[in-house]
Amino acid sequence: MPRLLRIKQLPALLTPLLLLAVPGCVSLSRNAPPVQRFVLSGARTPIAAPTTSPEGLSVGLRRLDLAPYLSSSAIVVRSGVHTISASEFHRWGEDLGQGINYSVAAYLANRSPVQHVNVAPWEARSHHDYLLQLHVSRFEGVADSTATTAGVHVVTVWDIIRPRDGALLVRGSTDYRDGRFPVGDYDALVEQLNSALRTVAGDIRACLGRFRADSLPLSAC
Repeated sequence: MPRLLRIKQLPALLTPLLLLAVPGCVSLSRNAPPVQRFVLSGARTPIAAPTTSPEGLSVGLRRLDLAPYLSSSAIVVRSGVHTISASEFHRWGEDLGQGINYSVAAYLANRSPVQHVNVAPWEARSHHDYLLQLHVSRFEGVADSTATTAGVHVVTVWDIIRPRDGALLVRGSTDYRDGRFPVGDYDALVEQLNSALRTVAGDIRACLGRFRADSLPLSAC
């Protein structure tokens, strides 16, 4: 009988030992800063409604192709060629690929030569003069470990596609390296990433302005 009592008492004896391992984790969680979540400002900009005006183009923005290392919710900062860091306490408050698509759409819409932009998925009966496919391979802050200011680096390849047969009309790219901000200021980092997307949209508009629907441009954008 005493042996049975000792066996039954084992969980009670182990409980204090288990609790000894927990306080460090509990203390870390309690003292950790709150998680901040960010969205791209263009994603909140209303996109122009479709009209029957022949003056502007209608564009369909396909689902974005995002580099795998950018697929988490953490905001990425690169230091050096091969090192990236992802903050646990500074995260995207939206799916990054969808946020980029909606931001680019907002910066494209209602600005010559584009009038209306649909973001996938869209209704089957939607008509588009062109389809647009974005491939984003870099979307991050860049800061050396000893730096006090940082920049952003955004690399986007964009395909302009003919809806009728899926033919690739032109492939362009935007390599944006700019946007200085104080290291550790994630609000400023996100604002500079927004500026990069405005540049991407401007490059696409300039390319679309060089040729009419269903025609090949004279030269690549």
